[in-house]
Amino acid sequence: MAVIAVADDDEAVSVANDTEYGLTAGVLTEDTRRGLAVARRLRTGIVHIGNQTVHIGNQTVDDEPQAPFGGVKASGYGRFGGRWGVEAFTTTRWLTIAATPGHYPF
Repeated sequence: MAVIAVADDDEAVSVANDTEYGLTAGVLTEDTRRGLAVARRLRTGIVHIGNQTVHIGNQTVDDEPQAPFGGVKASGYGRFGGRWGVEAFTTTRWLTIAATPGHYPF
């Protein structure tokens, strides 16, 4: 584990964002409001506040099928999961089929 001591939240955000990667981050704090303020400034696809992963009851959950999992910068190809996965890997098209052939007089 690497630990980098910083002076304040601004420096923490600067150090965290100074990388070519951006999959996930964890803001470890007991002050949820402060953690949310820091999380909003981090350039990552996922941010966990108060822990490094998602906890539901006593269970650690690494991925939720309906959640948009994915990173930014050199950490991803879009989002996986839920509608975000569909949007990331498909192209919306409009297709029509006539119930009866059209009449085009020559």
